[in-house]
Amino acid sequence: MRIIKPSWLSHKGEQKDFEVYSCHVSPDGKRLATAGGDGHVRVWSTESIYNADNPSYAKPRQLCHMSHHLGTIHSVRFSPNGRYLASGADDKIICIYQLESGPPAIAPFGTNEPPPVENWKTSRRLIGHDNDVQDLAWSYDGSILVSVGLDSKVVIWSGHTFEKLKVLGNHQSHVKGITFDPANKFFATASDDRTIKIFRFTPPAPNATQHDMVNNFQLETTINAPFKSSPLTTYFRRCSWSPDGNHIAAANAVNGPVSSVAIIERSRWDSEINLIGHEGPTEVCMFSPRLFHTKKPLENGAANGHSGGDQLVTVIASAGQDKTLTFWNTNTSRPVVILQDLAAKSISDLAWTPDGQILFASSLDGGIVAVKFETGELGWVANLEETDKALSKYGASRKVMGIAEDVDGLQLENHSKEGERKGAESRMGALMGDFHPLPKDAPPATNGVKNGAATPSAAPTNGQTDAQPDKDKPAEAEETADKTAQRVNELKSRVTITKDGKKRVAPMLISSSGTGQSSLPQSQLVGASSSKAAQNDAPQTILDLSKPYDGLPEGGLAAMLLGNKRKAIVVEGEEDEEHQSKRAATGPRTIMRNGVDGTEPAALEPPKHGIIPTPEYLRPAILNPSIAISQVRLAVPKVRSHILRPLERGVLLEESNPEEASKVPENIILEAKNPTLIREPSHITATKRGTLLWQDYLPRAIILVTGSRRFWAAACEDGSLYTWTPAGRRLINAMVLESQPVILECRDWWLLCITAVGMCHVWNINTLSSPHPPVSLAPVLEIAISSLQIHGAMPGPGVTSAHLNSNGHIVITLTNGDGYYYSPTMYSWQRLSESWWAVGSQYWNSNDSSVGALQSTAVGAVSSKDAQNEGATVSAGIIPFLERHTTNEFLLKGRAYTLQRLIKTLLSRDGFETFESSVSIAHLENRIAGALQLGSKEEFRLYLFMYAKRIGAEGHRGKVEELLNSLLGGVLQDKKGEGDKGGKGWNSKDDEICGWDRKELLKGVVMILGKFRELQRLTVQYARVLDLTLEDDMAGEAMVEG
Repeated sequence: MRIIKPSWLSHKGEQKDFEVYSCHVSPDGKRLATAGGDGHVRVWSTESIYNADNPSYAKPRQLCHMSHHLGTIHSVRFSPNGRYLASGADDKIICIYQLESGPPAIAPFGTNEPPPVENWKTSRRLIGHDNDVQDLAWSYDGSILVSVGLDSKVVIWSGHTFEKLKVLGNHQSHVKGITFDPANKFFATASDDRTIKIFRFTPPAPNATQHDMVNNFQLETTINAPFKSSPLTTYFRRCSWSPDGNHIAAANAVNGPVSSVAIIERSRWDSEINLIGHEGPTEVCMFSPRLFHTKKPLENGAANGHSGGDQLVTVIASAGQDKTLTFWNTNTSRPVVILQDLAAKSISDLAWTPDGQILFASSLDGGIVAVKFETGELGWVANLEETDKALSKYGASRKVMGIAEDVDGLQLENHSKEGERKGAESRMGALMGDFHPLPKDAPPATNGVKNGAATPSAAPTNGQTDAQPDKDKPAEAEETADKTAQRVNELKSRVTITKDGKKRVAPMLISSSGTGQSSLPQSQLVGASSSKAAQNDAPQTILDLSKPYDGLPEGGLAAMLLGNKRKAIVVEGEEDEEHQSKRAATGPRTIMRNGVDGTEPAALEPPKHGIIPTPEYLRPAILNPSIAISQVRLAVPKVRSHILRPLERGVLLEESNPEEASKVPENIILEAKNPTLIREPSHITATKRGTLLWQDYLPRAIILVTGSRRFWAAACEDGSLYTWTPAGRRLINAMVLESQPVILECRDWWLLCITAVGMCHVWNINTLSSPHPPVSLAPVLEIAISSLQIHGAMPGPGVTSAHLNSNGHIVITLTNGDGYYYSPTMYSWQRLSESWWAVGSQYWNSNDSSVGALQSTAVGAVSSKDAQNEGATVSAGIIPFLERHTTNEFLLKGRAYTLQRLIKTLLSRDGFETFESSVSIAHLENRIAGALQLGSKEEFRLYLFMYAKRIGAEGHRGKVEELLNSLLGGVLQDKKGEGDKGGKGWNSKDDEICGWDRKELLKGVVMILGKFRELQRLTVQYARVLDLTLEDDMAGEAMVEG
């Protein structure tokens, strides 16, 4: 055993060395990070520490130093892949540093710091604590980072996007320690409330948000027995989890009056073992990351390390206020080694190297010590397979890890993982606005070594580096990547000149770089004049629905369900309008309005008090007697004296006043004026820049108007419908409907009219035809589950919107949050969105509707050549739009409480363990079916890949096989000729499905499923059919192009 304490290894100050509060070794064992009272994080070369007594050693000692905190830094931790370094300090901030490949910056002028060797840059500053950050820890798969502090909070951050996922407030006092279960199932936090709390978690997906984490990170148990009278004087309570997952070592425990380290057993969560020997309270304990053999294993490995009587043990180091460092193993009751008076003050942190043979200790006297053990002193290091074997009983890593079937399987798995890594890295870079395209041939860093950090052309694999010749990169891809990076750099360094003549670099918004998608739900309404640029947008930024319409009240159109044997009585128009006029004046305030270029912030209005100014109504509409015997009745708009709607760039805007409408000179303004007397005709005019384009007179009062670049339409109170060309020529004879129109809507050549008895009519004015017979709204208004009274009326859900997409399909939303679409080929209403998914599915959030969600899989976003396709916008954004509507109507208005409670109760019952998983998978299946029916190309691909990833992770072999078979459909024809009378959708024998080449989709799905070894017997067969694994280059292309 050697103790190494170089004089230069410290945080030096002018008067004295600063306290060192934390230290940590990188996963490759080459770097030691330390944090001190001087507010600096320093990264040292471990090789230079081991060679401290070698005068001929001339390599740099300090690799880098960062001073981005405003106070003392309490904790510093490398991420498991070695890419990031996190530090937490008493300025309440957590800094995330990232190792970049470029040359490091020069040391600041006026400091005596050595020049930096490595380029560690601050990539994120995480704000979430209200007091000092005391400790940090990464999960073993790097999916989350957890910080604890003196504000009693435990804050969980995404390890990919660094978004705050959840804040746990279970502790009653300062939280001073955190450790993760190596099986990735739990983490433990230690607090001054004299408890350790164990939290159960499921590693979140790279694109997870706060909404997904509602049921994650649940408190499993609280342990307080060993800490009942533990002193509150320690700076830290750094606990540690054993590498085999069996035990937690907890610092600052007591056994009677004596200080001890409590060993807590997994699953039972009790402490029967105490390590007694320290004279003062312990601050930190740390398990060695490797298991050890007590006897030397046989050289030839015939007994596989299990020689007679040999057993595997763990080694633990503990230290604290008594300045003593003690080493224990699980084989003996006494310490293996005791190092007394190692420091002049308390020992604050301990860090083992990955090989488990060297320990670094930091102290408040400013010293940093390395304790290096010779082989056999602690025991003989066991193979990593032994650790994996020990963890497998706790379900570590994947479900049924399995072994690769063959070389093709391994190759496919590597390509799949490589694609995922590229996606996650480019998405992270895009979010940060510093997008650096990855080279196609960059090998995956499987042992935490960042590519290009030490040996750019080497692929680090299990610590061994084999040089690989660089492959030729396709010139086009390289050129585009360079252009993107160049554009972002230009944006970053955009210089502006201020009023006083000084030059300043203009700040760049992250979203303005154009490299990433905002995680907020967006929508853009596409008019007839939509440009190519709009069509190249990601699917969630385009909404293929008609503009909002005229004549709907704020709370939706009231609907009544009636028994059809009701006595025919005279029906007054006021009946349905009465309760609307009585609604409270304080309705929801508009925060976004629908503009021509998409949604835009609405102008702030003062809150309305007292009487709401209403449009000038002349009278209720005259109703058709047929409404008295109809099962469905919708509220009919009153007759207004004046209707004015501007057509701006081919998009009809909501009702306006003359001043607003004429602001844009190019607007065409459609006006309808109704007379006071019933018998007089109504007048309709179209004007532009104050000049009359055309006018017409109608015999009845006009209730609703609509229009597009193709035609104009108006509906009268007698149920007749008139259409005109843009120049004012009548197109079709007056169409007479069975009842008064309540919704009139158009999109391109399509016209939709919904009448007071709930019938929906759709026409194509271009072809003078209808895609289906008139259809009733009764099914979607829940007539099947309403008890109809013979002489009474039942209120049904209100209609909040009715739209057409560019194919002329009807999309309806209701006040209960449900969203429906009418399938003209199946003559049925289909529910695309409902509250059930909102409370039961893990995929319920608008973020999943972004292309960014694809980049965490093995296939990237769609290539530009596909995005330019004209058909790409058909039905785009409809499913996300309907799900956002459900969130607004159901979750935000507090209607979800009962259903949420019911589901929460169900989850704790026996037999419902897979409930959440099943509902989530069903939700994705529902989305895929909806996208296929609507012909929504982009969403179909996105949801299909999300679904493939989920069923692969869950190991649903049957569903995986069926999905691959269905996608293969048109790729391989049936030899016997069966199925030539092809079906539609999944069962069709075409080469395309939902506008995508089946081969491309199958390629993407196989790439995603490639990393799941238990499915490789299936996936490798399909990969061979597609020649995916035969040539590396082809697989690389598949990943990049998606």
